[in-house]
Amino acid sequence: MSFNDRVYEIVRQIPEGKVLSYGQVACMAGSWRASRAVGYALHRNPYQGKVPCHRVVFQDGRLAKGFVFGGSGVQRQLLEAEGVRFTDEGCVDMGKCRWNP
Repeated sequence: MSFNDRVYEIVRQIPEGKVLSYGQVACMAGSWRASRAVGYALHRNPYQGKVPCHRVVFQDGRLAKGFVFGGSGVQRQLLEAEGVRFTDEGCVDMGKCRWNP
């Protein structure tokens, strides 16, 4: 299985209302230093609608400015619709919404 395939499989498992950081996905995929590679894989996500890439955020809860499927505004809308909470600074509340598989 390729690195990208491992990334897609991990991200598929993130439940609604929860998020993972790029670094967490990289660690789970077997390469703790590959958080940027996770971003590249999700940017090329060939399984839109099946791999919920909107559930992957920066370690501090910030959203990616270049969310490929409509920008950070769309990413936030998708997350809020799932019950993800945001701080006053506009970041995901990682203390409440981080998935710990």
